[in-house]
Amino acid sequence: MIAAGIDLGGTKIEAQVFDDNWDCAEKQRSATPQTYADLLSVVSAQVSWIEKNHPGLPIGIGAAGLIAPSTGLALTANLPASGKPFPKDLARASGRAITYMNDCRAFALSEAIFGAGRPFRTMVGIVFGTGNGGGVVMDGQLLSQSLGVGGEFGHLYAPAHLVKTYDLPIVQCGCGRMGCIETFVSGRGMSRLAQTLTGRAVQPADIASARHHDPQMEKVWQVWCELVAEQFLAFDYILNPDVIVLGGGLSNISGICNDLSAALQNAQFKDFPIPKILLAQGGDVSGVRGAAYAAWQEAQNG
Repeated sequence: MIAAGIDLGGTKIEAQVFDDNWDCAEKQRSATPQTYADLLSVVSAQVSWIEKNHPGLPIGIGAAGLIAPSTGLALTANLPASGKPFPKDLARASGRAITYMNDCRAFALSEAIFGAGRPFRTMVGIVFGTGNGGGVVMDGQLLSQSLGVGGEFGHLYAPAHLVKTYDLPIVQCGCGRMGCIETFVSGRGMSRLAQTLTGRAVQPADIASARHHDPQMEKVWQVWCELVAEQFLAFDYILNPDVIVLGGGLSNISGICNDLSAALQNAQFKDFPIPKILLAQGGDVSGVRGAAYAAWQEAQNG
C-alpha cells in the first residue's frame, strides 16, 4: 500500500487505502457525528484502523472548510468543528502526524494527477455541490497552500450585470459575506434561482430534467450557466488555464460541459478561445485520493 486518505464531509466520513497503482484497496465509512467530541472520536478511530493494518502509512484528510493559519482554528459550515483546533486535536487524539487539507483542493490535485486534468499543464478543478470551491494545479503542484483561501471560488462576487438584469437577491452566504456567487451556483443556489425567476421551489435534479420541455426551467438553467460562465471567465482572465474540470453533484447533469462551454464562449472576447471544460474522472474517490497523494508527497519530501 502506498498511502491512505480520509474524506471528511458533512454527512459521511470515508477512509480509503490505496495500493501502489493508486487504486482503492480497502475502505471504511462512518456517518459524520453532530458534536465535536464525537467527530474527533470517529476520525481518530479511522486513523487507528489504517495504522493498525498499515503502520506508518502516510494519511491525508480532505475536509470541508478552512484552517486559519494564525490560530489553527477551523472555519467550516458543514462540520461541528468551527472555532476548534481540529487538526491539532486530531493529531493528539490519533497519536501520529496527518496531512490535512481542504477537500476541494484535494479534488483538484487528484484530477490533475490521476484524472481529467492529467494531459494538461494548467488545470482549474471546481466543485458544484452543497458549496462551490476548487483549486488550481500547475505542473502537478497546487498553486496555493492546501489549507489557504486560493480556490475559494464560490466567494467571488456574483457578476453585477447579471444580478441587475435578472433582479437576483443579494443574500448572506454561509461564509458570512454578502453577494457571493456561491449563493447562486451551488445546489441551493440553483434552487434559489428557480424560486426567484419562477416563484417555484424546485430541486436541481428536477430543474435539470425539466429544462428541455419546461420554458421556466430552461430559463433557470440558462441563467445558471451565464453565472457560471462569468466565474469561469474570471479564471481565464487571471490564469488562462488549459482546462476546467467539474466535480460535485451538479456536474452529473447531462450536457453540462457543452452548455457551459457555449455560455463561456458567448461571454468571452470575440474571436478568442476558451479553456476546455471536462468532467472529473475520479468520481467519489477523487477528493480522498487527492488527500492521500498529498500525504504521500509530503512523506517523499521528508
